[in-house]
Amino acid sequence: MCGVLQSVVIMEQTLQTGTTTVGVVVKDAVVMATERRVTMDHFIVHKDGKKLHQIDTHAAMTIAGLVGDAQVLVRYMKAELELYRLQRRVSMPIEAAATLLSNILNQSKFYPYMVQLLVGGYDKAPHLFSVDAAGGAVEDVYVSTGSGSPFVYGVLERDFRKDMPVDDAIEMVVRGITAAKQRDSASGGMIDVAVIDKKNGFRAVPEDEVMEIIRKLKLPL
Repeated sequence: MCGVLQSVVIMEQTLQTGTTTVGVVVKDAVVMATERRVTMDHFIVHKDGKKLHQIDTHAAMTIAGLVGDAQVLVRYMKAELELYRLQRRVSMPIEAAATLLSNILNQSKFYPYMVQLLVGGYDKAPHLFSVDAAGGAVEDVYVSTGSGSPFVYGVLERDFRKDMPVDDAIEMVVRGITAAKQRDSASGGMIDVAVIDKKNGFRAVPEDEVMEIIRKLKLPL
């Protein structure tokens, strides 16, 4: 029992450190974003870490927590969703993908993957799920994870509208991540943004477009 409690304490401490991710559901799409800084305690390990991953044609996943755990789960999800699509000739529904990830995490809750994840995408409609290390999956219209999330929520609570255009949602998540970068030492570097919709599936917003938004909004780098 002591081992289980120790694992929970370590997991909670891990999830309190080092990342900012965000996802929002708007009228016809899901917009997801992360920054790139990778930290170990107070040390910046990497300045260009990848925390936003495409896992299917119309699905994406953001990662926070232990890098090794998160990367393994990304590989699991990519493989499972591709196999599903090859066997059934249709993409796995987003709710089913979130449930699959939830089950993987729940089965390992006594030796947990130390992660906090977002799964988002488009099937018949846009969906966004937050999945915790014990396997809990909650659908919402906007979610932020990681140590910088309180600063992002300040922007989301003020500016989010369900019917907002995709371009406005992109600008909003860039503002949110930027706010986190200014106050959270574990968040920094360039911002990665992706849009998932019915027409185009997963589309990564080019870095020069993100830089143009930063300049347009006069945000600090």
